[in-house]
Formats: sequence, C-alpha cells, structure tokens
Amino acid sequence: MNNKNLLSAIVVVLVIGIVVVGFGYFTGEISIGGGDLTHGSKKILVLCADESEPRAGLGAVDMAFVVSLEDGSIQKYTPFYPGGMRHPTAAEPSSAQAQGAGSRLLLHDSLWYEDNEKGMTLAKEIVEAHYNVKIDGVIAVNTEAMDAIITASGISEGSMNISAADLVRENDQLHGGSMNRADAVKTLAKKLSVAATDTSKRENMVTTAIDQIQKGHIIAIPQSSFIQLISSKGFGAVVQNI
Repeated sequence: MNNKNLLSAIVVVLVIGIVVVGFGYFTGEISIGGGDLTHGSKKILVLCADESEPRAGLGAVDMAFVVSLEDGSIQKYTPFYPGGMRHPTAAEPSSAQAQGAGSRLLLHDSLWYEDNEKGMTLAKEIVEAHYNVKIDGVIAVNTEAMDAIITASGISEGSMNISAADLVRENDQLHGGSMNRADAVKTLAKKLSVAATDTSKRENMVTTAIDQIQKGHIIAIPQSSFIQLISSKGFGAVVQNI
C-alpha cells in the first residue's frame, strides 16, 4: 500500500472492524443465512455517508472503499470516488432529476430513500457493474458514527485537525487534487490501531458501535455474514494486516 490515499481507508476499516464486532455483541448469536466471509477471496463494499446532505436515507455517499478479504483477514483497501458512477437500470430520484442529476441512479444518491438496505443493494449493483467485481457484503456508516467510535477509542485527534467528516468529504487526492492530509491520517490510523488492541478501549469502542447500530447510523448486509466473520475469526485476525 504505497499510495497515501489509502491511509484514510485504513482509518475507515479500523472503524469497520469495531463495527462488525459490535454486530456480534448486538445480536449475541450467529444467524443463519447470508454468504460466508471467512473462506476464500471476498470483497466488502464500504459506503461512507455524509448526513449533512439531508434526505430520508443515511446520507449522501461521498466516499467508498472495496475491502478485500482472504480467508476472513483484510488484505487490501481500494478507495474510489463515487462521482459519475450510475446504476445500469435504476432511476435517479425524481427530485434529483429535476435538479439536473440525470436519469439513472448515481452511487452518490443510492442512500436517498428511507429503505437503506434497498439503497445499499443498489449501491452494490452499481459497483459490481462499474468494476466487474462480485461484492459479498456491504457496510454503510455515516460520519456521526465514525466520529463517535474514534472518540470512544480515547485518542486525541484535536491536534491533528482531522475527523471522519474530513475523511469522507475531503477526497481531492482520489481524483487529482492537491490536498495532503496524509501525515495526519497516518497518525490517526496508527493510534486507532493501537487502541483497537487494548481490551478496555476496544470494549468502549464496541459499546459505542452498538449504540450507533441501534441509532441506525451503521448498517451491514447481510448482517449474519459479518457476525459469522468476527465470531469465527476474531477481531485481531480480521485486522492483522493493517
């Protein structure tokens, strides 16, 4: 991972690692159904939503990642800018069309409606069609949830002037800009990684993740697949290559 743009992906995936632990604690059991994420090569789509753009759903998808798993362990993170990516057939919301957004659904607007799981499925279909890949699971998380988990880790981010909103919104580097927050993001990623290995801090982060799940700020589909992943492999095994 020699591209500095991927540093922000590390932060997101660390948060997601805590999130999937939270789903396991939240349900208390491994549900049946869903695909197996613990064996073979799998891909998870992570949608980072900015709730400051008001809509019935989770928010506007301003940043996304494909996380590659090998036998349940994270191997690679591929960030991409959602701009211009459209669904092959699904329609853009009529109100967005009236504002000139075009006829086919943008990935940016996939979480427009109240039914977030349907929106996440549409987002999955967009990414699969655009990149010709198979997506095995989807996680959507808004900036409020990410910030809450970062805060729960006990790290101090004030001096770094970086937040989840920065990671989601300020993605110039992904499409040719000159913004450079690599050092700040790298520092944050390292601190989060250390915090996630501390039992007491991890428990605090998991508790926060559960609260954010209950508030609907974090959604995973198929939920049972993520529960099976963390129950079978453990948090440390999933994130061992970060």
